[in-house]
Amino acid sequence: MRLSPRGDGVRVAVPILPHGLSESAKVFAQRVLVEKQLETLGTSRRIFWYYTPMALLFSRHLEADVTVFDSMDELSAFKGAPPELRALEDEMMARADVVFTGGHSLYEAKKHRHDNIHAFPSSIDAVHFGRGRSSDRVEPADQAHIKGPRLGFFGVIDERMDIDLVREVAELRPDWSFVMIGPVVKIDAADLPKLPNVHWIGGRDYKQLPDYIGGWNIGFMPFALNESTRFISPTKTPEFLAAGVPVVSTPIVDVVRSYGDDNHVAIAADARSVVQAAEELLAMDRDAWLHRVDKKLAEGSWDQTFENIYELVAKAQLSRSASNEGAHLGKDTFSV
Repeated sequence: MRLSPRGDGVRVAVPILPHGLSESAKVFAQRVLVEKQLETLGTSRRIFWYYTPMALLFSRHLEADVTVFDSMDELSAFKGAPPELRALEDEMMARADVVFTGGHSLYEAKKHRHDNIHAFPSSIDAVHFGRGRSSDRVEPADQAHIKGPRLGFFGVIDERMDIDLVREVAELRPDWSFVMIGPVVKIDAADLPKLPNVHWIGGRDYKQLPDYIGGWNIGFMPFALNESTRFISPTKTPEFLAAGVPVVSTPIVDVVRSYGDDNHVAIAADARSVVQAAEELLAMDRDAWLHRVDKKLAEGSWDQTFENIYELVAKAQLSRSASNEGAHLGKDTFSV
């Protein structure tokens, strides 16, 4: 187990397994590693915090004082999802003391499956992404040569991206530049549009993102409308806004509901609509728009989200330990 301390009592434990193990051997190896890691933590309270039900394969035999399922996406709808994922999620729902969803659409889809489930759409680190507005922002060297106007995207590039839409918009406006940041996963990179005004520059560190985003005129969210995007609530929406960058997005339900209906984000379903929306954003009064955006962003922060989640986990733990009236949230949280 490779351990990496991250400060504030957090350690990230990554299992390193030999090549060539069977699936059952991988599960057994992770089970042994997790057991050994938990032994080092002693007898403190255990908060098991799951991001994927697949982790039950090597942890379902362990006891926890409270179990949290943080359902950020509909993982079973993703390309290459394991066939056993749906059954494991049923088991996860039965074991969890409290469930969180990464957006309202996911909450609506799952609320009937648990009696203590809560929606928590993406919050925003406004200070970090607000650096994109700074006058002393440093233009990254690999972006400085790209002419404007620039439309940009950052995030994983996979089956959730409508690459045909990207191609069509880029062909309609060859005088615009498209900066696409992120690793290519689960799709063939050879299928990405190879046009002189589309720049696929790979993944970049989180710390660098505001420097890139701040150099864009428009944030572009060309999500495909398919099973893998049906319930997503993109974190990048408020991150674009915090950087002071207007956004054009395809009609993702949670984006429309949270940002599109009140015109904080432009919604466009096809290439010509994207071009028209972007042209309007380029010509708008930016100061008035930023004033409205900042009022919107002030409604949510990670600190506020933390406080709400902390209270719900503490209540769930107290419910599990009703005989111990003075119980409080323990020190050790094990996330998988």
